[in-house]
Amino acid sequence: MSSHSVGMEIVEDVVIVGAGIAGLTTALGLHRLGIRSLVLESSERLRITGFAFTTWENAWKALDAIGIGESLRRQHYLMSSIVVASTFLEKPAVSEMSFKGHDIRCVQRRSLLETLAKELPNGTIRFSSKVVSIDESDDHFKRLHLADGTILKTKVLIGCDGVNSAVAKWLGLQNPVFSGRSAIRGNAHFKGGHGFEPKYRQFVGKGVRSGFLPCDDENVYWFFTWTPATKEEEMEDKPLKLKQLVTSKLKDTSDEMKSVIEKTLLDDIISSPLRYRKPWELLWGNISKGNVCVAGDALHPMTPDIGQGGCLAMEDGVVLARCLGEALLKPGVEDEEYERIEMGLKKYGQERKWRSFDLITTAFMVGFIQQNDGKVMSYLRDNFMLRFLSGLLLRKAGFDCGKL
Repeated sequence: MSSHSVGMEIVEDVVIVGAGIAGLTTALGLHRLGIRSLVLESSERLRITGFAFTTWENAWKALDAIGIGESLRRQHYLMSSIVVASTFLEKPAVSEMSFKGHDIRCVQRRSLLETLAKELPNGTIRFSSKVVSIDESDDHFKRLHLADGTILKTKVLIGCDGVNSAVAKWLGLQNPVFSGRSAIRGNAHFKGGHGFEPKYRQFVGKGVRSGFLPCDDENVYWFFTWTPATKEEEMEDKPLKLKQLVTSKLKDTSDEMKSVIEKTLLDDIISSPLRYRKPWELLWGNISKGNVCVAGDALHPMTPDIGQGGCLAMEDGVVLARCLGEALLKPGVEDEEYERIEMGLKKYGQERKWRSFDLITTAFMVGFIQQNDGKVMSYLRDNFMLRFLSGLLLRKAGFDCGKL
């Protein structure tokens, strides 16, 4: 399976748009099955914004399926428990739940993306390659026009191009909607060690959710989600203002959380509005159409309240590689191949539809409960729900995407 050019058009078997978690996981899954793909990434190098993310058991199953689980486990702490505290009561309600027997870590995005990229054959990722438009050619192939004038023809087109996905638009999916909330994320580097226990700490109350998790001996990932007032929405590209905002909103929180934010360099802080796909759209929209489909945030952008966005993207990659492998590795005539690809992607779409629907909905509801300011909701949450919410996180992570 290889690319060859016809005139000015380069012909590929599989083109993946976006070298994020979903794109690289899919490419590596296909590579393990002996299928070559080309990954187009619009930026000049791997994008590591977002710093880190909680990697639950479902994600480790996916990473093991593509053969990189062990090397990543060695680089990151195994979490021992989740501690959820409501920060704003007279006597803070604290609930701790053990993760004993569960494989949960906070993985640095850079480590994950670099490990995925390193396992791919040279030349798989083509950087500075922005897709400008997509059209059909007369032989079932999709034609991609890139910003630099290159034209690619491909048998299979996979959109892993994030929240503002061009491929999702082509499939007719609506733009994700703003949840009304924003997130600030950061990475604090403690040279010589931070001394925190390997616990996932979360603080909720007064319409704010925050927390931190150590990734390894020196790096601690933290997050802060809130409902911004209009003037706060304009601070997205002003890290100093963001740091001041977080500090002022978290003056009642633990000293540990404060020390983590203090330690964070301005280059290591980002902010983004939280968007999600309306879940019912997955039930009647097209996840795949013909030889085109979407995965990762292009498929199921969601709020970060159950920490499953990146994990779900890895599941997508494994399931998608498996369904495509079944279609592409069977010998057969060209026409039949197109039908097999179409069936393979349809199967992938069916498999991912309800899982995505479930997690988008759950994340939205959990976010709503955790950031609700109302007296009744706050009372219920602080007295009864903290434990329930922690258990919910483990239940949603108890999913196995299977082998390649």
